[in-house]
Amino acid sequence: MSATKMPQAKATETKDKSQQTQAAAVHETIRIQGEKELRRTVSALLWSAIAAGLSMSFSMLAIGLLKSHLPENDTGLLISSWGYSMGFIVIILARQQLFTENTVTAVLPLVNEPGLFKLFCLLRLWSVVLIGNLIGVAIAAYVLLAMPLFDAQTHDVFISLGKKVMSNDPSQMFAKGVVAGWMIATMVWLIPAAGQAKIWVILIVTYLIGLGGFTHIIVGSTEVLYLVFDGNASMSDYTVRFALPTLLGNVVGGTFIFALISHAQVRSDNLNGTG
Repeated sequence: MSATKMPQAKATETKDKSQQTQAAAVHETIRIQGEKELRRTVSALLWSAIAAGLSMSFSMLAIGLLKSHLPENDTGLLISSWGYSMGFIVIILARQQLFTENTVTAVLPLVNEPGLFKLFCLLRLWSVVLIGNLIGVAIAAYVLLAMPLFDAQTHDVFISLGKKVMSNDPSQMFAKGVVAGWMIATMVWLIPAAGQAKIWVILIVTYLIGLGGFTHIIVGSTEVLYLVFDGNASMSDYTVRFALPTLLGNVVGGTFIFALISHAQVRSDNLNGTG
């Protein structure tokens, strides 16, 4: 190797090691957060999850209010889709428990040190947080419908949001859920390194989910349950056509694809002695 190429090669190697170290640092930060979540009590998880479900109604509320004041065209869609981010901003900044965040954060301790006890803790966490989130969104959807808060036009917009979600068949619910799970996992992975730009990471990623019409088990539940409580859909429609395929898609996208691949990347670097 020539003398001029040696410094370039060393600089490239140093850059690669720096990138690998940063990836490992993000992985470790999220893993430690996951360990803390796995140790939280059921009552703490449940109340935080219910609060997150209530907070997630801000997404449907913001989209509905924006759409009711915007024309039904591409410009209206581009602007109203920003409302999708509102619930996520509240939940993440308030550090409330959201199920799709935990598909990444809480799974890293298990894949890092597999064991039956950690698997039990993970399943306990997922179950409690999911139930709490769904209780919260159900309360929020019912209150938004039952209380005299909005005019008929805004109510019709809320109904149209639920009908748009339910226009997907179960295979579409699953496929779009995979993409949403992947994007939420990406957001979770980016936040520790984002610093002061954290809110922009949340805004951009969740805006794309809303704009693309990708299915999210918690946001979508607010919209579809509003439809159910108004009599435009049944609980079996909600459960079979929306909730089950969307939940499975979110878990596959957030855990079995993103979290495991990201963990494998960092683990491979460490085994090769480059992390």
